[in-house]
Amino acid sequence: MEATEYLRVSGLHAFYGESHVLHGMDFTVRRGECVSLLGRNGAGRTTTLRAIMGLTGKRTGSIMINGREAVQLPPHKIAQLGVGYCPEERGIYAGLSCEENLLLPPRVGSGGMSVDELYALFPNLHERRHSPGTRMSGGEQQMLAMARILRTGARLLLLDEISEGLAPVIVQRLAEIIRLLKTRGYTIVLVEQNFRFAAPLADRMFVVEHGQVIAEIAQHELHEKQAFLQETLGV
Repeated sequence: MEATEYLRVSGLHAFYGESHVLHGMDFTVRRGECVSLLGRNGAGRTTTLRAIMGLTGKRTGSIMINGREAVQLPPHKIAQLGVGYCPEERGIYAGLSCEENLLLPPRVGSGGMSVDELYALFPNLHERRHSPGTRMSGGEQQMLAMARILRTGARLLLLDEISEGLAPVIVQRLAEIIRLLKTRGYTIVLVEQNFRFAAPLADRMFVVEHGQVIAEIAQHELHEKQAFLQETLGV
């Protein structure tokens, strides 16, 4: 295994009950890289993130996280390997304030950002720190969901549809934060319907269809692969 490889998914099959969703997912993510899983709805991209995190039913194949096999591990053990997951539904606790939500998850690694650092990164959260979760806008909730995993010390971030339904100014801010996290050596997997948001951020893109990767596109190949992307994704 290359020292630079942080995540390697090989021959991954995943099931929800009887439903066979992933049919041999294969891709790697290097340390400090941002990759995006592209595909139409139902292609298996969210299930891939959930499978990496141990949140699907049966899984077979291999999920190597920083050199450790994780395919048989329960979710809390996977989190302890330094994996942070931002689900599409965000999972903000309505009855807790913004700051209580932020302080809730346990630390999984030594490099977690302090609350002050996070407030510097997300000034909106500092303003809303005493607001209940339900009173926060969609954009603020999304920022809180991201800030929460950065506090834990996770180094591999799995981000599911973080730009969905948000105002352009917030989407732009999230893109800036992802760029900043890359400079700090975080490894990021994005699942994104918003191609214009994901494409400039990703070093490489994997096109997913029917629970398999059907193509890999590097950032510099985007222009020449435009027709293929149009056909497969409708972008």
